[in-house]
Amino acid sequence: MLIDERSVILAILSAGAFLLIGLLTGIWKYIAIMRSPEAVAPVYVDIAHRASLMYAFASQLLALLAWISALPSALEFWATAFPILFFALAVGTYIVHGALRDTENQLARPHRLGSRTLPGWMIQGFMISLIIAELGGAAILFYGAAIALLG
Repeated sequence: MLIDERSVILAILSAGAFLLIGLLTGIWKYIAIMRSPEAVAPVYVDIAHRASLMYAFASQLLALLAWISALPSALEFWATAFPILFFALAVGTYIVHGALRDTENQLARPHRLGSRTLPGWMIQGFMISLIIAELGGAAILFYGAAIALLG
């Protein structure tokens, strides 16, 4: 079966990419645990591993909602793309913090990125954008699916 909905294709391919990233970060986590005297991985390696796997399933759900949705295709595409973009940005941030081992809480002040300190407005702006994009996109797709299913 070929799917011609760009939003569904994007979400399914993203789900696969997040799954692979989750598996690869799982290997990284395992190696870090084996090398650690305390048998623990860096906090953000663990978070990157788990978040990638959860975002794989979240992307699958976005694909299903977009496939069912009765909304215009362009709206469905952007409602799918924005959450996936922020899923990817979040995982990327976790991977960077895991590699740098620079923090155990990226939201703690001062906001660290390696040896640098990031301004609070940047972190707060990112988090507000993430909330709007992820919640907004999912809500739009859920609404479109509810319209299609309930008439």
